[in-house]
Amino acid sequence: MKFFLTSYIAGTEKQLKDFLKDYSSRILFIPTAGNVEEYTGYIDEGIKTLNNLGFTLDILNIAQESKKDCDFAIASCDCLCIAGGNTFYLLQELEKKSLVELITQRIREGMLYIGESAGAIITSKDIEYSRFLDNPSSATALKDYTGLNLWNKYLLPHNNEFPFIESTAETIQTYSKKLDLLPIDNQTAVVIENEQFSVIG
Repeated sequence: MKFFLTSYIAGTEKQLKDFLKDYSSRILFIPTAGNVEEYTGYIDEGIKTLNNLGFTLDILNIAQESKKDCDFAIASCDCLCIAGGNTFYLLQELEKKSLVELITQRIREGMLYIGESAGAIITSKDIEYSRFLDNPSSATALKDYTGLNLWNKYLLPHNNEFPFIESTAETIQTYSKKLDLLPIDNQTAVVIENEQFSVIG
């Protein structure tokens, strides 16, 4: 099991290049979390960054595709990247297509995973702690906040970064004694491999 978590793909290009140095195939890219966001420039920047590193992307917006097509794409890819946006909406759409278990299984089987912001938060056991960064009302059908549960940390992206300075501070104040938070800024990445993690600035 090996995965790469970041606040901002374009801000961690160097670390991502190293993470993918032995990988040369296509990347399945899911931009769905941005469907409910006003600003989505970071998605284009993420795509450009991965293209600059030499990778061809297959774009899969799970909210717009059938469960059958989503299942096939995820089951057959060797590297999955989920971009940032609203974490609650992202999990809602994953749940609608029953993809949480499949993605978790594929990562545990060895599929490489890249998670940006919302895509990083969902690797935690529960995403409720992201409520100061993202509006839960964007996912009215979501009743269960259980994430992929891939590790025991709770990644907090965009720490002390505009426009998340207040929301990350409030998250730390509210949850630091309850959860094992791992705050990172937009230039820092976390690599998890075989239950061990490294913070790479």
